[in-house]
Amino acid sequence: MKNLAQMMKQAQQMQSKMADMQAELERQEIAGASGGGMVSVTLNGKGEMRAIKIDPSLVSAEDVEVLEDLIIAATNDAKSKVEAHMAEQMQKLTGGLSLPPGMKLPF
Repeated sequence: MKNLAQMMKQAQQMQSKMADMQAELERQEIAGASGGGMVSVTLNGKGEMRAIKIDPSLVSAEDVEVLEDLIIAATNDAKSKVEAHMAEQMQKLTGGLSLPPGMKLPF
């Protein structure tokens, strides 16, 4: 029984650390870019868009489709960086503990 109580205590500690990590991720901002930096998108750690910057030279009625594609590419770049950062933070939190497939934290 003592072992079970210890496991429950560790699970509660991990949940607390997870909540702290999620709050920290929400405060962090990560940028992605496309078109050689002509379009930049900034997301927070939860993947919510916080800012977008577009080089004025791209704003042209003839190039709307190019601009749309660059915005999508920059957003996807930022999102992949957010996901990589989150995975890195999870690795630190779990101490390399690999969870069974399909199991996600928080519990």
